[in-house]
Amino acid sequence: MYIILAILIFGLLIAVHEFGHFSVAKLCGIQVNEFSIGMGPLLLHKQGRETLYSLRLLPIGGYCAMEGEDEDSDNPRAFGNAAGWKRFLVLIAGSGFNFLAGLVILLFLYSGMTAYATTTITGFAEGFPCQGETMLMEGDQILSINRKAVLLSSDVTTILSLNNGENSDIIVRRNGKKVQVNDLPLIPREYEENGKKVFRYGLNFGVEQATVPARLRFGLYNAVDFVRMVWWSLEQLLSGGASVKDLSGPIGIVDTMNEVGESSASVWDAVMNLLYFGAFIAINLSVMNLLPIPALDGGRVLFLLVNGVLLLLFRRQIPAKYEQYVHAAGMILLLGLMAFVALQDVFKLFGSQ
Repeated sequence: MYIILAILIFGLLIAVHEFGHFSVAKLCGIQVNEFSIGMGPLLLHKQGRETLYSLRLLPIGGYCAMEGEDEDSDNPRAFGNAAGWKRFLVLIAGSGFNFLAGLVILLFLYSGMTAYATTTITGFAEGFPCQGETMLMEGDQILSINRKAVLLSSDVTTILSLNNGENSDIIVRRNGKKVQVNDLPLIPREYEENGKKVFRYGLNFGVEQATVPARLRFGLYNAVDFVRMVWWSLEQLLSGGASVKDLSGPIGIVDTMNEVGESSASVWDAVMNLLYFGAFIAINLSVMNLLPIPALDGGRVLFLLVNGVLLLLFRRQIPAKYEQYVHAAGMILLLGLMAFVALQDVFKLFGSQ
């Protein structure tokens, strides 16, 4: 059941992405030849005044086929003939809709909560070594760690875990003033809690009543955190802290979502946990699609901006056929990477059984 639900959530988020392109294209007067929910064999269709609306068999996404998107067209309403700002809005709309979808899910999930953890320290675990006037004190509000802003209490653990055990520089707000404390040896240590030994950083944080503004802020901060987690993961990948073998594709994501569902205490908890995971995927998709990589929306935006600069400076643009070659090559490489990651996911799936 959870596998089916995970596939539906994953497919719905991709369909939301395509609906973003579709709706903004329509608003900008660009002709859309077909808008499809799902992929593969056609199940149902309805021909509108100019757009074919399709429902296809495989619930793994969808597409928005615009006139003149990948080929030259004499149609004045073709995508390639639209004003640059209109094409820009259409290209970023898919990612924008994904981000909004993730934010709406988070706000829904947090709507019933009564309190949230703050970033203000209210105490330390027994034996915590980094407390005192020249280090950390009760009442300190942590603002940043190693030049990364701390928006939520969970950021503390996340940012410190990226530091590979090295000492950290922290900025706190203490008695209304910003104070910087440097070179703190903050690493997970073994503490005893309720008769059990646990590994943690040893910081205790306060709570805040969940007013409407607090819920909105908490949801937005979570959404921003999801964006930052994508960037931090890419930094780890480029710096060698992670490898391509650590990547997961749709198969791995669905398997993880299934594990999340099965490990939940109840069906309701499973649905809530899967929605949270879905919000993360939605925002992850919004960021990844805007990366300046050929074949992705971000690659098309990059060409649009470069052509705008070339047109302004030299009254010339990169010929459309060369841009198409680059996107085609990028798509081949992207499909190769996706196939590699999919094989990895399959090996991990069967290797864990």
